[in-house]
Amino acid sequence: IGAAVMSQVDLDQLNQEPWGSLIEEIQGDTGSGKEPKIFLCGSIFGGTGASGLPTIARLIDNKLKKIKVRDRVQTACLFVLPYFGFSPQPGENPDGVYARSEQFLLNTEAALRYYVTQGQEIFDQVYLLGNQNLSRVNFSIGKDSQRNDPHFLELYAALAARKFLQDSSTDKGSVVLMTRKETGTISWDDIPDRAEVQKELMNATRFAFTWLAEIAPELEEAKNAKDSRWGRLAPWLMDFFQTGGKSGGTLPEFSDADQQKAIGIINDWCQDYLRWLYSLHLCEGDNVALFKADAFGPKRRRFVGDDLPNLIIDDSRAEGKKKQDTVKKLKEGLKATAPDGTVGLAKSVYMASRI
Repeated sequence: IGAAVMSQVDLDQLNQEPWGSLIEEIQGDTGSGKEPKIFLCGSIFGGTGASGLPTIARLIDNKLKKIKVRDRVQTACLFVLPYFGFSPQPGENPDGVYARSEQFLLNTEAALRYYVTQGQEIFDQVYLLGNQNLSRVNFSIGKDSQRNDPHFLELYAALAARKFLQDSSTDKGSVVLMTRKETGTISWDDIPDRAEVQKELMNATRFAFTWLAEIAPELEEAKNAKDSRWGRLAPWLMDFFQTGGKSGGTLPEFSDADQQKAIGIINDWCQDYLRWLYSLHLCEGDNVALFKADAFGPKRRRFVGDDLPNLIIDDSRAEGKKKQDTVKKLKEGLKATAPDGTVGLAKSVYMASRI
């Protein structure tokens, strides 16, 4: 299906939306002296990805050359190689039009051959990412029935984009390969730019865990309590919100609809992030050893704040440091920071979660 659709694309025209706005923005950036970067990402083992990714790249490349800005734009691509497989459900029409996992390697070979013979000059950098342990997923012809679980390759894909967008030292035409220390295991040693990436992943995880384990429950309790009880329930609230008993203050009211909406948004983000992170640790055939994910898994009816100092696998901190790493001490260290209200509170919790 993908090959048939992509073969109809006019490679010399790129004026319709959203392409028109994209090209216009690129022209504006290059005209002001900036060097835009374009990062394309997709699988090349299915029909749509194998045909669509090179076609879209050629489409953009031709257009940039036509408007004479190609030499001021860097383009990279992440080719996602096979990392999952499936079997059609019994009774499925064998002649039907749908992806077949037994053809993934053939599709991949064809796409890579195209890159070597015709597409190599299109990209300034290329990233190849796959996994020899194929996770089994439920068969689906797409649409609403397709529900692929998160996979640790998603993290590596994001890190590839991060490298390209931040790093300008890689030579043009280079191919970047990511590997790991031990087959079947993903540890912190296998994370590119470990010093920086591990620090940020730990911070985000500790923030989300602390928010759901301690902050969100206390915010919910405070919503149903009188202002006079805040000092006992959550004294740190006084630094971020105006109480109904005071007047003339500059802090927002805790009961304000916008503040409560922001709390809900942060709750949802923390839940989604930890759900995604937990699923990454369940990849079939691979032992992902980054966090002790059971602490925030679905079997936990409520997260336990005492688990905070033990979330990280291979934590290099001394035991004395870990013993001092408590949610009580973290909350005592919360400080008012701009902006006020819920956003300021979340920012303060995030900063206090850093180790």
